[in-house]
Amino acid sequence: MRLRKKDACELSLCLSQRLFFCADFGLRCESALQYFSQCAEGDSAPIQKGVCMADGNVKSICMDAQEIDRSLTRIAHQILEANKGADGLALVGIVTRGDLLAKRLAERIGSIEGTSIPLGRLDISLYRDDFATYFSPEVHATDIPFDIDGKTIVLVDDVLFTGRTIRAALDALMDIGRPACVQLAVLVDRGHRQLPIRADYVGKNVPSSLEENVRLFLDEVDGTSAVEILSLAPGDRAGAAPIGNCKGE
Repeated sequence: MRLRKKDACELSLCLSQRLFFCADFGLRCESALQYFSQCAEGDSAPIQKGVCMADGNVKSICMDAQEIDRSLTRIAHQILEANKGADGLALVGIVTRGDLLAKRLAERIGSIEGTSIPLGRLDISLYRDDFATYFSPEVHATDIPFDIDGKTIVLVDDVLFTGRTIRAALDALMDIGRPACVQLAVLVDRGHRQLPIRADYVGKNVPSSLEENVRLFLDEVDGTSAVEILSLAPGDRAGAAPIGNCKGE
């Protein structure tokens, strides 16, 4: 998505208001404003590839590529059954990897129904409730090339954990428009909710401890597809693997 200069200015103003009370306002605001300036000039956000994160040992693989595919096919049928078809339906994937899952779901729904459905990707970086204390947020582009007003939006994410990412996604979505209904589809629900949020469609429930990280890897960006449970090193935070992780290289 390319932002017009006017849109970039509005986003910059919004960002300034959101960061006003941050102790590290200068450094972080300058970094984010630099990103928006690049977008206004037609540059895309940089994507870091080939990065290895030695953040824990793999304890188990709870889903392989075949299980992921079967789960997505089942979720696609469940979405169609719950909504009585694809009429008025749209998928919005949360960056990162939720957008890739949404694309796979859209392809399956299109194959079943014989029609394409609107597909978008949503970046929630600036809506995170830890944005003020998270020193290196990865800012990506939101691309929703359709009007969400009056539509049934299925938010798609990889791993549902505390619920804070979904809360941020709902805020971001409501700033764009007013959908008739918002549903949530996730590949993995690992529990430990901190907010009253529940998924409508779940690929697999994976019991986990707070000392573990549950991560999805996909062929499109990682060279392999799997859901892994890793031990979390002291002081590390649970979260998605960086895009372009060197697994499979």
